[in-house]
Amino acid sequence: MTDDVKLLMLAGDYVEDYEIMVPYQALLMVGYKVDVICPDKKAGDKVLTAIHDFEGAQTYSEKPGHAFVLNADFDAIDTDEYLGLIIPGGRAPEYLRLNARVLEIVKAFSDRPIAAICHGAQLLAAAGIIKGREVSAYPACRPDVELAGGKYADIPVTEAVTDGELVTAPAWPAHPAWLAQFLKVLGANVSI
Repeated sequence: MTDDVKLLMLAGDYVEDYEIMVPYQALLMVGYKVDVICPDKKAGDKVLTAIHDFEGAQTYSEKPGHAFVLNADFDAIDTDEYLGLIIPGGRAPEYLRLNARVLEIVKAFSDRPIAAICHGAQLLAAAGIIKGREVSAYPACRPDVELAGGKYADIPVTEAVTDGELVTAPAWPAHPAWLAQFLKVLGANVSI
């Protein structure tokens, strides 16, 4: 692959640390150029991340993560330049779905590869692109998926589901399955 095969990633403050860092680095590793954007921010600006862990409580715990440096300007994005979209979870999707331009971006990818994980399903639901589709997400997002007309995939936290060009998973423990399925949807052939 070459640097001209571009993917777009949506971010915001308190995006889940692993869900932005791991896919970003893994996709770079296999040769994609990944532009990461956030509303009201430019290349060189940072978003704060949060580390969500599963420690036996009724929901995940949250700890401060790393600062992630954005590498593209939100206002300059032309979605036609990108092969696919990545939507990490965490708390960012909860408020990003209130931004009309973010929803336009998500809708622009409705017929192209999209990988969404955890709370990323909130953006898919708000953009209205999951009706009739099988979608996994963090279990607390099940109502969002179902109210948007999607079929919630209740799968193990280590698994992912593909419906057409949409690849979704419940949380970061699914990275191996989620990223492998997304690469397949992108048409990539990674082997040893």
